[in-house]
Amino acid sequence: MQKNSAAIFGLILLFLFSVNVSGEQLETEASGNYSLFTKSVELLRYEKEHSSARIGPAKVGERKGVAIIFEGTGDLHYYAKQESAPGGYYLKIKAESEGFEFGQAEFGKWEIFFDNTQGKNIEVYAGNFAVFIPIESVKEKASSDVDVKISGIACTSTICLTPFEKTLQTKVDYSGANLWKEVKLESAEEVGAVAKGRAYPVLFAFGLALVAGVTLNIMPCVWPVLPIIVMRIVEQAKDNKARSIAMGLCFCLGILLFFACLGGANIVLQLVYGTVLQWGDQFRNPAFVAGMSLLLVVMALFMFGVFAIGLPASVTGKSSSGKGFTGSVGMGFLAAILSTPCSFGILAAAFAWAQAQKLLLGTLAIMFIGVGMAIPYAILTSMPGLLKRLPKAGKWMELFKQGIGFVLLLIAVKLIAALPFELMTGILYFSIVIGFGLWMWGGWVSFNTKMSRKWLIRTIAVILILAGGFLFLPTSKAELIDWQGYDANLIRQARKESRPVLIKFTADWCFSCQVVEKTVYSKKDIADLIKEKDVLAIKADTTESDFPATVALKNVYREPGVPVTIVYVPGHDEDLRWRGIIFADELKKVLESIGNK
Repeated sequence: MQKNSAAIFGLILLFLFSVNVSGEQLETEASGNYSLFTKSVELLRYEKEHSSARIGPAKVGERKGVAIIFEGTGDLHYYAKQESAPGGYYLKIKAESEGFEFGQAEFGKWEIFFDNTQGKNIEVYAGNFAVFIPIESVKEKASSDVDVKISGIACTSTICLTPFEKTLQTKVDYSGANLWKEVKLESAEEVGAVAKGRAYPVLFAFGLALVAGVTLNIMPCVWPVLPIIVMRIVEQAKDNKARSIAMGLCFCLGILLFFACLGGANIVLQLVYGTVLQWGDQFRNPAFVAGMSLLLVVMALFMFGVFAIGLPASVTGKSSSGKGFTGSVGMGFLAAILSTPCSFGILAAAFAWAQAQKLLLGTLAIMFIGVGMAIPYAILTSMPGLLKRLPKAGKWMELFKQGIGFVLLLIAVKLIAALPFELMTGILYFSIVIGFGLWMWGGWVSFNTKMSRKWLIRTIAVILILAGGFLFLPTSKAELIDWQGYDANLIRQARKESRPVLIKFTADWCFSCQVVEKTVYSKKDIADLIKEKDVLAIKADTTESDFPATVALKNVYREPGVPVTIVYVPGHDEDLRWRGIIFADELKKVLESIGNK
């Protein structure tokens, strides 16, 4: 009986074992044979984002080859196209072996991803995906080692990692191809016009936007207007509770108005141009940066008491009319503008999430950033008891106001330093002209000055500022004349070929040279004649003492200084020279007398 029981028990175990083996075999056949693949090798990692790969022999239909299986998080991505990849480092995969000839790597369809580093939608491979490299021919050996080189660059929503190149190795036995893994290059889901980015729950993302807005108030970019805001709050402490709250809400309205403009611009860019708005994009525009720096200079001069007009009175909240409310809205708008260059992790994440959503949801998220920035001011101005504890206005207020002027100048200089050199120099000169003009406006007249005298002085001040803008501010980005650097051999060869030559000796520190540039070489008719007559235009820079043009000016042309313009006309032994600043008509006549090329 015991023997029978033991036999029965043994049969049951054998049956269960066979079922288990059959189940495993069926599962293997269903899921594919990964036993021939290498272990997963980590390619890249940044904080919680990572990507790994493993390789092995595989099939796509009837074709045999090697498959690379990528596994990782969805926010870390590789670039699919060379033209959109940073530095051209798109994902490249190549297989090499002594026993096989391989074809080009075959990828599935890419995903559309909003790239914060480029501010546009780009094609990427992210998360889990497969790449197949077909075997074109088998050499003498049916079994051989295979090296797969993977190179490119990977980025997350906020940062790009260092370009990489890694080699993975596997052994391929062609005789067992019927057991190789079947791989399908399934297309990744395309996202369409809306960019894909880091996924956050809606409530969490809105909370993130709120926190990002609050933290904007402590960013260095907002510091220039914070002292002015403090002054406004001190002044508001004198008002009744209703007016104090109303002024504070107007300031908050100005902040929200700016973020509403950002949301509107984002809608237009996505619907019309198929791109997105980058945070602080306006500060990448040299004209905008120049304008903001000049505005800060003007505000600093107002703080110094150089001039005083009705509009700044509304800005400081001293007007009892509705202009005080208008000034509050304007100051809130300005504070929000100055906050935009301060892009940091939490703000970049909130703004990128907003742009990746549908337009309505994304616009609301952008507005929540503005709400976050406005909350501290709304709370402060709604608490009159706290405002009453602030010190009363007195001499300290005037000293504080003047100290603010130096802070504003410091920020203005920092903005100017970010401009291209040729624009930076002009803005610095123009700042002096603005300062002198505003000094005339406010300092040369008084309350008792006759109206006719006031009009005369202030008209002269305005004309002076306009003239300074004409002289020092560039009229266009591109020069009308194709200037060549100073080269004695180039000049000698042109004269030998009977080609007319014009040499403009100039220097960056030369004020008169800039006047010549505006009054002579910025004229389209002169630029057209230089091109039409095939004149070799040479810009001889004498800014430094060891420049070739500086040495030639002294030793070859025997000129004491700049500006000097020298023209060689074919058929004339003597050159023509102009040492002044008003010679445009004379130069034009000379150019017209030269025969066409």
